[in-house]
Amino acid sequence: MTPGAGNGRAYRDVLGRYPTGVTIVTCQGPDGPSAITANSFASVSLDPPLVLWCPAKASRRYDLFCAAQDYAIHILAEDQAALSRQYARAGHGFPPELWETDTNGLPRLTRFAARLTCRRVALHEAGDHAIVVGEVLMAETQPVKPLVFAQGGYGHYAPHG
Repeated sequence: MTPGAGNGRAYRDVLGRYPTGVTIVTCQGPDGPSAITANSFASVSLDPPLVLWCPAKASRRYDLFCAAQDYAIHILAEDQAALSRQYARAGHGFPPELWETDTNGLPRLTRFAARLTCRRVALHEAGDHAIVVGEVLMAETQPVKPLVFAQGGYGHYAPHG
């Protein structure tokens, strides 16, 4: 299979063979808190501590998240698939029992496998997505297993050996 016009679904199926974690990225917008689900997330550098994530240009929240200077990336826990689906569709609706606001007004999930508070340091155009590079200002974990996504479905992490 050669990636290109007419082979989009087949190419997605190939990429779906690579399991990823699932994140929700949050920021404060002019109309209040916003969130977006993203599984395109990676570590870039340990020194300085940099990570990247990639919002889709087709998202109605693309401009807001590309403009955000400060944001939080939440690596979801294995029982948060419904939350992932919710913020894949819409970026609003923050039930008070699931969220808090930090001292700078940044909306953050209260439950997560890991949470990274970031400041944007670079933004790159990349086809139908952008690459947002952020410096990690704070990193936190909770003792839960992460949510995993592969082949179009959610699963859980099960270590071998």
